[in-house]
Amino acid sequence: MKEAMFYRKLSDDVVQCRLCNHFCAIKPGKRGLCGVRENISGKLFSLVYGKAIADSVDPIEKKPLFHFLPGTLSYSVATAGCNFSCLFCQNWEISQAPRTDGEVRGYEVSPEEIVDRAVDAGCASIAYTYTEPTVFFEYAYDIAIIAHKRGLRNVFVSNGFMSREAIDKIAPVLDGINVDLKGFSDEFYRKVVGGALKPVLDNIRYLHDLGIWVEVTTLIVPGHNEDDASLSKIAKFVSGVGVDVPWHVSRFFPHFKMKDVPLTPIDVLRRAYEIGKEAGVKYIYVGNVASEGFESTVCPKCGKVVVERSGFEVSEIKLKKGKCGFCGEKIAGVWE
Repeated sequence: MKEAMFYRKLSDDVVQCRLCNHFCAIKPGKRGLCGVRENISGKLFSLVYGKAIADSVDPIEKKPLFHFLPGTLSYSVATAGCNFSCLFCQNWEISQAPRTDGEVRGYEVSPEEIVDRAVDAGCASIAYTYTEPTVFFEYAYDIAIIAHKRGLRNVFVSNGFMSREAIDKIAPVLDGINVDLKGFSDEFYRKVVGGALKPVLDNIRYLHDLGIWVEVTTLIVPGHNEDDASLSKIAKFVSGVGVDVPWHVSRFFPHFKMKDVPLTPIDVLRRAYEIGKEAGVKYIYVGNVASEGFESTVCPKCGKVVVERSGFEVSEIKLKKGKCGFCGEKIAGVWE
């Protein structure tokens, strides 16, 4: 175990975790909502430091990050635990286990070894993903420091619910982030996600203002957030943060506690794409759907494909120093 960052002591050995916007008050012998931070005799400890539950080599496009070193590999790592309890979680076996059965599974892998594996695999970055990276912050932070020294970039795939303190700490070594903006109402976040909307919106803006490359993903869940009004609010928010911020709209597949909810209809995904365009978002991608033609990056000025993709595979890049290879228009992103 490792003593946690971001907590303060209250009375009677109770501590308040300051890692995310739940700000859990944790009594001795108890854990926070994430299930992986425990109060032991008045001190808060991370139960997952150096304890990976998954690590593998992925295309960066799988995160998804489409404007961040396209065509490169990213070494992905996760521990057990999550500070949300999404009813549709596709990785619930590892994200929810510490909350449901109290078990913190994993295998010992040091930060140095994670970086060594990434370098040996020819990766350009390390992605903290699969579960919420905020809950294994201390582990991710130590990896990220070493990764930067070795010439690797760091990216989070996050629900965006971390505290401002946590953002400020990781910002100097965080190069990119994909934030799940899961809906646009507090009711949806409370009932379906187990969180709150406003901190996520505030954090997306703040991360963007810090100069960290930001992309946003929305999983479109039938019966919950697929109506035009909800999608329009999300699209307008994204364009308000920056019209160059890519928006990924993804197809829902039944998982976890939403196995009775049908797949997202293709026409709803197409409509989301159009709503995004109407809101001024320059780069919109449709995920979890094959052969719909919405995976490639298109120059917003001349309309030609500058990064051609099929699934997670990049087949051609027509960029010159971050500009369209046809008309010279600047294409926002991290390309080198």
